[in-house]
Order: sequence, then C-alpha cells, then structure tokens
Amino acid sequence: MEPIVTPEEMAAIDRAGPEPVDVLIGRAGAAVARHALRMLGGAYGRRVVVVAGKGNNGNDGREAARRLRERGARVHVVDAVEAEGTRLRRADLVVDAAFGTGFRGSYDAPDPAGAPVLAVDIPSGVNGLTGEACDGAVRADETVTFAALKPGLVLIPGRAHAGVVHLVDIGLDVSRARAHRITAPDVAAWLPVRPLESHKWRNAVWIVAGSPGMTGAAALAARGAQRAGAGYVRLTVPGVAPGGAGAVAVEVVRTEAPAQGWHDTVLGGLERFKALVVGPGLGRDPATADAVRRTVAAATVPVVVDGDGLHALGTDAASVAGPQTVLTPHDGEFERLAGAPPGADRIGAARSLAATTGATVLLKGSTTVVAGPTGEVYVTTTGDARLATAGTGDVLSGLIGALLAHGLAPMQAAAAGAWLHGEASTLGPRHGLVAGDVAEQLPQVLDRVSALAREN
Repeated sequence: MEPIVTPEEMAAIDRAGPEPVDVLIGRAGAAVARHALRMLGGAYGRRVVVVAGKGNNGNDGREAARRLRERGARVHVVDAVEAEGTRLRRADLVVDAAFGTGFRGSYDAPDPAGAPVLAVDIPSGVNGLTGEACDGAVRADETVTFAALKPGLVLIPGRAHAGVVHLVDIGLDVSRARAHRITAPDVAAWLPVRPLESHKWRNAVWIVAGSPGMTGAAALAARGAQRAGAGYVRLTVPGVAPGGAGAVAVEVVRTEAPAQGWHDTVLGGLERFKALVVGPGLGRDPATADAVRRTVAAATVPVVVDGDGLHALGTDAASVAGPQTVLTPHDGEFERLAGAPPGADRIGAARSLAATTGATVLLKGSTTVVAGPTGEVYVTTTGDARLATAGTGDVLSGLIGALLAHGLAPMQAAAAGAWLHGEASTLGPRHGLVAGDVAEQLPQVLDRVSALAREN
C-alpha cells in the first residue's frame, strides 16, 4: 500500500523528522535530479530550466539544479513569480518547483515551450488536499513526490495534471498514515485461496434486487457475484416470479418473495449464506424502503447496499447500518445519505459518512474512496471513463458481495472490489464497453492477481 497524507499531516511529519531540513532537501533534490537525468537520457549538454519558488519546494528544485550542473547539464533557474505567465526559453526539460502541497489561490504557470515537465512533489497550482487545479496550473509529464502521496495527486483533476507519479522515500516516518492507495500486491494478499475440499455454500451470496420492469440491474449484480467466484448465487426480485426475472444466467438460482414484506423471507433464510446484496433496481416504493431498512438492520451476514437500497436508507442509515454494512454511493446517493454532497475533499467526506453510519463507505468516482468507521481509508485509481456506463455499479455490488462471502473484511472487500472492477474495465474495448463486459473480464483479472500472490 502507498501512504497518502494531507498537506497538514505532511507538515507535521516534516516537523517531527529526526534530521535537519537541509538533509531532507538534499535527498529530495537528489531524487528530482535522478528522475530528470532519466527523462533527459543523460545530462551533458542538455538544457534544463528550473522554475523555483521561495519555499522548500523551490529549495528542492535548486538542489536538483546544482546536482544536474555537476553532471554537465546547462541549467537555468528562474524565479517562479517573475516567470509567471511567460514563455520559457527553449529547453530539453522543465522542472516545476514553484509551489508545493500547501498552495492556495491562483497561478499562471509559464509556458514550457514544448519541453517535458517534471513536477516537484505536486504540480504547481494543484490543491494538495482536494486535487482542484486553477486554470493556469502546471501539467506535468511526471511528478516526484516525497514520503507519501498527497490527496491532490490521486483525486481528479490533480491526478491528470501530475502525469506519472514517482513516490520517493527521503527518510520521513509515515507509518501512521491513515489513508493508502491500493496496489495489485495488496489485492493479491487479501484474496483467499479456496481450499481443495470445498462446496458451493462456502461462499454463497443472496442478491435482493430488481423490480417489475427493472430486472437488468439484478441480472448484472448476480453476474458480478458469479464471476468473482461466489459458489452459489441466489437472486430474488420481490414481486416477480422466477421466470420473469429477465435475462439472468442459467446458473443463478431464482426464488420468489412478495412485493411487500419480502424482508421476512430474506431474514428467515440467511443461515447458509455468507453475504447479502440489497438494492440495485429495487424501486422506491415506501414498502420497499421499509423492507430494506428492516433487512439491513437485522441481517446476520455482511450486507452490500447499493442503488435504490441507498435511497431507502437515506439519512436513516446511521440507525440501521453497522460494521458489517458496505454502502456504495455515487455523489447523488452520498447526498441522500449525508444530507449534503461530498464536496472537493472526497477523502474527508467518505471518512465523515463512515464515522456517522458506522459502516464502510465506498464513494464512487474517477478515484474511488473507501472509508471505514475508524477513519482508515483505501483509495483505488484503476479503471477509466469506460466505467461511465449504465449497470457497471450493479456489477460492482455483486463483486463486493462475493468477496465478503469469501471472508474478506468489509473494507478489504470494498477496496479490492473497486480495484478489480477498474482493472476488468481496462481489458474491455476502448469504445462501446457495457457493464456485462466488465463482469466477463473479472475471471481473467482474478487469475492474474492470484498468480501474483503465488509468486510472492
């Protein structure tokens, strides 16, 4: 896992560092110089422009400039304020060391005149906490950041401004970081190995989803659970006979429940199941909302609540959800649960809702944020705009349900599910991807991750 700390947390870590600031600047400048040399393909005779501000970010840039000169590069250091809005002299590389993670306000970055840009810690003009970028913010090809990632490097639009991010250890203690970006080895370590002697009920998932005329979401959630390895998937569409549940895979076991009071049927039959998924396409009838709340409050297994299930909970989520509940809102559903939209500080928003509800909260977006009730956060950045199509969230809910059924803790199941979901989407077509494609790619991604676990 890669640690993520806020600018405020990073400032405290800097202050607590066991070594003088000059030593840390030396290490940071050396790291910037190393990556600059790689981007340049060597130093001798290469032209480099370093845009340096007044703070330690500028000092890191000036130290990198000194080291590059020692290697034979022709380096020109310009003052960030004086260079603002200008066009820089022609160079083979521009090093952006104007402003760091504490930047606030506006900045009109100089034109690099076609040269690639290497940013120091964070592209100047990007908010280190939220990822918001002013109109003139630097667009870097690569960024070297120190000790830990910053939220502004993983949240859009900051992530798009940063390019390829390199995390460098300069000797600061970030072991107390409470937010981390999830990587493939993390997911590989979490996924359990299925025992040789097993049976379908060992990781059975029950999905309560869909409604008359809205069965597609139910089918997609079921497919997500199946393709993520659930040995047995039961699908119940309240008020719809098994034969009327639409184009559901033949391996899914379809059962009946009344349109009203279906919670009694579900709660009375959970003893053999390991996870429950509630909500996709259920509709918003008041009786349905009541059944959702009763089910979530009384379920004896971990529960994923998605779609119309989240609408049913609303601000009552705090009274019915708990540590075995996973809530998976997009921004609109988040507002329904929290009473206000998430805002720019998405990590802080997810943390706040998790603390309020006592549940794990998966806040969907270009960067997915998973927060637990104790304040721990996992961030995933897999996937891309291909996931912005109807039904992909339904696949994700089934996928998380399957991971819960395999025994993963709620935060791990939610974060691993989001990571796998994003990876699966990138294996599909670049144009015309549909939600079913994501589900069908899950076995391939799981195989890759399992192979990684075996190698380690």
